[in-house]
Amino acid sequence: MERTEVLVIGGGLLGCAVAYHLARGGAGVHLIEKDQLNRHASGQNAGSLHFQLEYRMIQHGHAVAARAAEALPLHLDAMNSWAGLEDELGEPCGVRRGGGLMLAETPEDLALLAHKTHLEHSHGLDVELLDARATHALAPYLSERVVGAAWCPGEGKADPRLVTHAYARAARRLGARIETGVRLTALRHDGRHWLADTAAGPRLSARAVVVAAGVWTAEVAAMADIRLPVVPVALTMTVTAATRPLVPHLVQHAGRRLSLKQSAEGNILIGGGRAAKFVQHAGTLDLDARPELRLDSVFAGADAARVVPAVQRLPVLRVWSGATSLAPDQLPLLGAVPRRPDLYVATGGSGFTLGPTYSRLLAEQILTGSTALPLDDYSPARFGALNFV
Repeated sequence: MERTEVLVIGGGLLGCAVAYHLARGGAGVHLIEKDQLNRHASGQNAGSLHFQLEYRMIQHGHAVAARAAEALPLHLDAMNSWAGLEDELGEPCGVRRGGGLMLAETPEDLALLAHKTHLEHSHGLDVELLDARATHALAPYLSERVVGAAWCPGEGKADPRLVTHAYARAARRLGARIETGVRLTALRHDGRHWLADTAAGPRLSARAVVVAAGVWTAEVAAMADIRLPVVPVALTMTVTAATRPLVPHLVQHAGRRLSLKQSAEGNILIGGGRAAKFVQHAGTLDLDARPELRLDSVFAGADAARVVPAVQRLPVLRVWSGATSLAPDQLPLLGAVPRRPDLYVATGGSGFTLGPTYSRLLAEQILTGSTALPLDDYSPARFGALNFV
């Protein structure tokens, strides 16, 4: 049986970034991924770096928005992390921060934005509420339907095809071992170490384990007799043909699930949390099967054209589905799992945007027992009444 100091389960952005930070801190690290690196959520999202509160965080009333805003210190940290990430990892990650607009088309949308910006200001985020005139002066490509926007100059985009692999290469240079095509089948603690079996048989012994398995997080945690409240969510993304420089900003919408941005190659990427549908067998979600497309989500291009009319002339090249995971309270699930020694988890919403911060803080906790930012609000312990028997 092979021995390592920390076993990381999952080869997405979070897993590879945790491996990088642990290796940089001097720990022995072994990462296993059941498929290929970046095969799932980290490589299938639209690459938004959205530090404002998202639509899903503000649509259910002020109390829910206030709860989501408790994670804004992580947003501020992540904004700084992305600014220096390419220099830190030594290779391009497609990071472009031209600022982000969250749009309003109705008085109700504007009221949501006003409350949102007040919350964000109270946590230190640089965001400004613009009226219609200021919005169109900044973004003349927008439809006249847009009556205002929240402007955050630190927002932007990154290339999901590049970031995870950049972290993985940096981790390897620091000595981390990364294996793909290795599926975990059992995880147990013998009183001293975690023992991990794989489809190839008993393989690994580790002092600590990090579960960064995305939608499979609950499945992996169950192997350690833990029920984590992780909700898989299936999403749809759309990309148009390339066009001239048209949308220099990250664009989101305050009143519905819509985001769009333009890639370096000129394609318009449309996302924002539009639903796809998990394949089910006898009522059980098949997380290994690619989610099925939904007709209403396929027409995202038409929805985007409402606010950026030039999109209407662009042919759609591809529509694809992906999956991510959320905790029921919209906050990350990050940190040590109670009553399971040296078992850690990293998942939850905004895993791409906040991944550099999640991974660095979790590595700090594992290596030193303390973190630069408090993790108590995001700890799995907040669901202790439901779990950890």
